[in-house]
Amino acid sequence: MAENTDLDLSPRAQRKLDPDRVLTFTDGVFAIVITILVLDLKVPDLGSGQSLADSLEEMRPTFVSFVISFLIVGMYWAWHRSTFAQVRYIDTSVLWINLLYLLAVSLIPFAASVLGDYPDEAAALHLYGVVLIAATLVRILLFWYLGRHATLLWQDSTEKSRRLGFSLAAAPLVVYVVAMLVADPLPTLSLVLYFAVPLLYLGLVAVLQTAPRTKAAAEDVS
Repeated sequence: MAENTDLDLSPRAQRKLDPDRVLTFTDGVFAIVITILVLDLKVPDLGSGQSLADSLEEMRPTFVSFVISFLIVGMYWAWHRSTFAQVRYIDTSVLWINLLYLLAVSLIPFAASVLGDYPDEAAALHLYGVVLIAATLVRILLFWYLGRHATLLWQDSTEKSRRLGFSLAAAPLVVYVVAMLVADPLPTLSLVLYFAVPLLYLGLVAVLQTAPRTKAAAEDVS
């Protein structure tokens, strides 16, 4: 892949298009999102005749929701980090697509809180899935846009790495849709599917990064 030198920018334009402020802001939003997630975990107050074990058991759905959401938010942050490692400049479209991405990610704590309070309710599982699907769709849009504007990147990506990156970005959609479909009859399975997404993603990336045919392309997009 050849380095992009197509843009001849003035110092002022370079400052405006520098992605550093976007990255700093994005990292801050992700940090706040994770902080909000953990705020739902509180030391239980024991009622009359209630044991600590019983109180902790009541907190189990909230804890499960926190773990799932933490891993998913971490997955979204890691993807953003690896994507923007390829970005040399941003334009107005990238700025606003990134803000839409953060909007969807910022809704995860709310959806996680609802899920923690109503873990067996299909509506809560559907809300959670809708938020994750929204974040994933904006993620795909951002990846597609950057792929169509190679001058914004340090190096133009290959067709193979673009296809692989798109597939990795879109793969969670299938699991999210299935999790929503089984939410009503099998809420526990729905939770398991949401939990499986970041684990499957990490496993898939590890396999792709070690396979000789996909190693180079996987390192560019994961």
